[in-house]
Amino acid sequence: MPRPPIWRCGAPVLLAAMLFAGAALRANAQDASALPAIGHATRESPSDLEIGGDLAGFPPGTTRYLSREDLLALPQAVHTVTGDPNFKGLGPTRVSGVALSNLVKRFAAPGADMVLAICDDKYLASYPPDYRLAHEPLLVLEINGRGPSGWPKDEGSDMGPYLISNPDFRPRYKILSHEEEMQIPWGVVRIDFRNERQVFGAIAPRGPHANDAKVQDGFRIAKENCFRCHNDGDEGGQKAGVAWQVISAIAQGSPDFFMAYVRDPKSNSPQAQMPGNPEYDDATLHALAAYFRTFDVLKKPAPGDKQ
Repeated sequence: MPRPPIWRCGAPVLLAAMLFAGAALRANAQDASALPAIGHATRESPSDLEIGGDLAGFPPGTTRYLSREDLLALPQAVHTVTGDPNFKGLGPTRVSGVALSNLVKRFAAPGADMVLAICDDKYLASYPPDYRLAHEPLLVLEINGRGPSGWPKDEGSDMGPYLISNPDFRPRYKILSHEEEMQIPWGVVRIDFRNERQVFGAIAPRGPHANDAKVQDGFRIAKENCFRCHNDGDEGGQKAGVAWQVISAIAQGSPDFFMAYVRDPKSNSPQAQMPGNPEYDDATLHALAAYFRTFDVLKKPAPGDKQ
């Protein structure tokens, strides 16, 4: 009996494969159309919020822009805030906006579990997953039903275009005399989505004493406090204009001055903009100094070391 043509034997398989491929393409197209577009490529208004870092569907380092209308179209959370110094004198304050955790879900690439809020003066606030879970920080769009033009001012300065608040901040821990601090920046102009290990890895203690208890205490304090205004390369706030290595050099070369300055900057430099930490006891200041000394920037190379 003659064999049937090869194409007839393969026809059912070929047809099934074509149907499957067509269905997959349609499903992919539907999935793509269901994904929210991430803003626009250029700034269209002074009130646009920059977002960047690691964005879903974009190469790392891409910057996009979200308008207030884009943000208002997202699910809104409403809280009555108490204890936020930004609203001092207002009493219980009604704020509404977008939860930072919701922004992570909608716009962050896989692994980008941390939110960094950057202000117009280069101040930075950090929101790792545990902070967001505990305190539910909110990117505020309205205060008592009003937009930024109706917001309170800080010593005459506008607090917009965006600020971040927590509905009811309750410190979770105390490290020596440092109590967990609320992260409530105003003048927020940019949100970055980053990986927590990568960001804090840049300032992790180094050398043989990196795991000492005192050093680890200093590290936890520094990444919550010092990191807001000081930077190590591209990581950290840049408001102060004083890099991590400079602080390290002071902690190593002039430890007494370092500790006195951290506690009361203006008594050591009348022009200082840094807020003081009068609540820090000697043990806390020694822990910070021990942490910064692990960077060992003043160490002279030994004979034979590569320069």
